[in-house]
Amino acid sequence: MTDRHTTRKVSVGTLGIGGGSMVSVQTMTTTDTRDAGATLAQIRVVADAGCDIVRVAVPDREAAASLRAIVRESAVPVVADIHFDHRLALDALDAGVAKLRINPGNIGDAARVREVAKAAADRNVPIRIGVNAGSLEKRLMAEVIAGTRTMAEAMAESAVCEARLLEDCGFSAIVLSVKGTRVPDTIAACRQVAERTAYPQHVGITEAGTRHAGLVKSAAGIGAILAAGLGDTIRVSLTAPPEEEVRAGRRILQAFELRPYGPVVVSCPTCGRAGVDVMTIAEELERRIDAEASLRALTITVAVMGCVVNGPGEARAADIGFAGGNADGMLFRKGEPVGRIRACDAVARLLEELMNWEPETE
Repeated sequence: MTDRHTTRKVSVGTLGIGGGSMVSVQTMTTTDTRDAGATLAQIRVVADAGCDIVRVAVPDREAAASLRAIVRESAVPVVADIHFDHRLALDALDAGVAKLRINPGNIGDAARVREVAKAAADRNVPIRIGVNAGSLEKRLMAEVIAGTRTMAEAMAESAVCEARLLEDCGFSAIVLSVKGTRVPDTIAACRQVAERTAYPQHVGITEAGTRHAGLVKSAAGIGAILAAGLGDTIRVSLTAPPEEEVRAGRRILQAFELRPYGPVVVSCPTCGRAGVDVMTIAEELERRIDAEASLRALTITVAVMGCVVNGPGEARAADIGFAGGNADGMLFRKGEPVGRIRACDAVARLLEELMNWEPETE
């Protein structure tokens, strides 16, 4: 893995972003923020799924009024998503949010930006400047259309200029994000922001799509950015329930070995030799592991294999493994065979092994 790009650290509640902090996972609620009960219920779901930070939309004063109860009862730091009306940002700060997401350029004149910056500084609340390819300033979009700037250059320029508005107010607890729906644009923009600033970056592919196509696109884009040593907090934007965004983000970070999130399930793609239903076993096992918070401290590998060709070797190489045969298979623990079990019992037996796993002590 490439060395991580050195960024400043900001604090979102008790959580650090940047400055060597662990890369965090975010999502955004889909509920009407004016309904504090429904919003809190969804926050509990995403927190249980492993979410570190949650963002809520604040489109009006009624939504802002709900923030106090939401912040008070939320299990994770709450970010207020604000556009156009600086008073909503002030209301959100009064309610105790841990972070603001604004674009200084769209909340009013310099006096209003200064007012928000001062209120945030007084409360030690950072501000994320979120630049999206679909909502660039008219002057920058005109340059993109004319071909005098690339989309990546325009997004990076917008983020740096927006940050300068806060810097001019003496405010520096800033997180930047530059997101496009095109993966190459987003990767290039993140690189340019890193070359020009030391602010931590919130990364993701905006409007990525559905839970299948969007997941592939997000993994490609976020993965490339992480592989370049960039990114301090991530959101996988999917047209799907927010807890699915969280699980996807966890798995991306786990794949890059940036965060442990519990047992890793590896499974074969199956072929005509498979004697057991690998897909059903592996998917059910993953679901059961995700639902069991007590297993998240385990950093081990569980293999689910479907035949006698590569199966025994792969299962033996894992910490815990199942290698299928003809409607049954061999169970392995720490490279040693434990005994044959029925395929229909595989999930239960693998979970039993996980629940009883004792890490080796040096």
